[in-house]
Amino acid sequence: MEQNLKSNGTEKYTHISCTLPSPESLLQYQPEEVSQRLQELMPVQQRPQLESKLRSKPEPKLKSKPKPKLKSKQESARAPRPAVTKQRIKQIPNKQAQEPYLRQQRSKQVAPQAQETSALKEMGALALKIAVIVAIALSLFTFVYGLHYNADFSMYPALKDGDLVMYYRWNKNYHAQDLLLCAFQEKKQVRRVIATAGDTVDINEEGLVINGALQLERDIYRSTERFVEGVEFPLTIRENEVFVLGDAREGVTDSRIYGAVNIDDTFGMVIAILRRRNL
Repeated sequence: MEQNLKSNGTEKYTHISCTLPSPESLLQYQPEEVSQRLQELMPVQQRPQLESKLRSKPEPKLKSKPKPKLKSKQESARAPRPAVTKQRIKQIPNKQAQEPYLRQQRSKQVAPQAQETSALKEMGALALKIAVIVAIALSLFTFVYGLHYNADFSMYPALKDGDLVMYYRWNKNYHAQDLLLCAFQEKKQVRRVIATAGDTVDINEEGLVINGALQLERDIYRSTERFVEGVEFPLTIRENEVFVLGDAREGVTDSRIYGAVNIDDTFGMVIAILRRRNL
């Protein structure tokens, strides 16, 4: 603190100057501390002026943040949504925001294994279907249907060498002119039914006679004759038997040799013929 003596005319007065802190620095103190600080730093004459300045100092106003403008429903609907990229997801610490990216990464890792597993499943399903189809076909052709390969000309022209014959095992209700599959000396053969139970068969110089009537057979190009070492005619067919002949007639082994055939010994009725040249 400095004291300077100045004269103004006849009067003399004393001016006391001191270095005071700025009013802003005094705002950090409480009112009691401010008055005590004033007493320490300045003379008594200048205290009222400083106190009035401190009281009249306006408090600093806090700047308020501007309120965000609310968008209308139309503007919000028109505004394009920001695409969620990999870089943006990494910057967001929220687990819910990172979940799609993590799920995508896990799916990429699991994709090759899933493809191999699905391929194996498809192959297994295909193999199972093939096995089921083969099992059904085998069961059908073992218990219901049957196939026979014709290897001679005994049924020409109805059957030729190399034809494949399909027969039905469960149908043995034979009638005249039906084709059936039987066996002689463990060799299967296809023959045509000529007479059934109760019919009388005779073969004479005129030809084949059934119940006294001469038979004019269709698609038979050879004459029907007896064999020297065959059965005796006329022959009456008993119950559950049929008389069969081969369509070629000459040199064919049929009921003229081994007699009437028991129906239970037959394999079934022929239902289809597959020509070799059409396969």
